[in-house]
Amino acid sequence: MYNQIMETIPEKQINTANPKLNSATGGFAYSITAVTYVVVSLLVNGLIVLAKIEQWSTAYIYLIFIASPIGIAAGVFLTLALRKVKIKETVPVKCGVKYYVIALLLVFGLFFALNRINDLFLKLFNLNTSEQTVKISEFLLGLKGWEVLPAVLVIALLPAVFEELLFRGVILQSLLHSVGSVRAILLTGFAFSLFHGSPEQTVYQFIAGCLFAFIAVRSGSILPSVIMHFINNALVIILGVCVGADENGNFLFPQGLNIALIVIGALCLVGGVLWLIFDKKELLKCQKNSVKVFFVYACAGIAVMALFWIAAFAEALMQNV
Repeated sequence: MYNQIMETIPEKQINTANPKLNSATGGFAYSITAVTYVVVSLLVNGLIVLAKIEQWSTAYIYLIFIASPIGIAAGVFLTLALRKVKIKETVPVKCGVKYYVIALLLVFGLFFALNRINDLFLKLFNLNTSEQTVKISEFLLGLKGWEVLPAVLVIALLPAVFEELLFRGVILQSLLHSVGSVRAILLTGFAFSLFHGSPEQTVYQFIAGCLFAFIAVRSGSILPSVIMHFINNALVIILGVCVGADENGNFLFPQGLNIALIVIGALCLVGGVLWLIFDKKELLKCQKNSVKVFFVYACAGIAVMALFWIAAFAEALMQNV
């Protein structure tokens, strides 16, 4: 089935004025960002200890969320400087209006239909929701009035902008110039999901990461994926405040409305994906050994983030002992 679909999508070779925009740069960006993220996280934790900030307080939660955008910004800056790539080469912005419509269909489907896959992962491995997820959910559910605004800024907007800058910007654009469109989409989804280090959300984040990359490839812009990412994050906050959620983060919609949202979401997701698949814009071919080059340069970052993922999975397993 996959091969039949791929055969309907025309491909072409890509030409780039900058030979540095390649799979080595994509892998390097992932590794250096993993390192800068760890360094920033250690500095933030040191600040928390020195300032005697209470665990899971508002200041604590905001600091741990700010660490990621700062680490990503540092990683992107170092990548562009060391690999001699200009920011405008990795952040295309112009695209047609239809891609914003597709983005809305996809994010509605992801949020209301595919999000259920997290619960299936927890049930499959008999895991409890992680303490961090529970504490953050409790924090979000307790927001009132003006408190929602800084939460949307720090927890929804900043991660959306900086993660898209890294994954659908530097990494995806680098991979497109070497591994081709299909492989670039899959590799970006893999790197995106692993970077979050959240076992319970790994499958969902992989699929979301691939769809973010797919629309970026088709549209030739990172703006639709930034909007999708932001809406996905913001809905968690806004719906949590407006309708409430249980301990697993499931929103407390009436049963009938919940079923309707799942069905409509699934239709939107399928429709958006098919629209992208049969879009006329050509995909790009892979160059020999370019995937291997990506993993060689990305292996340090993959190892670091895999350790975080394994530690989080082991912690979740221990909660059931």
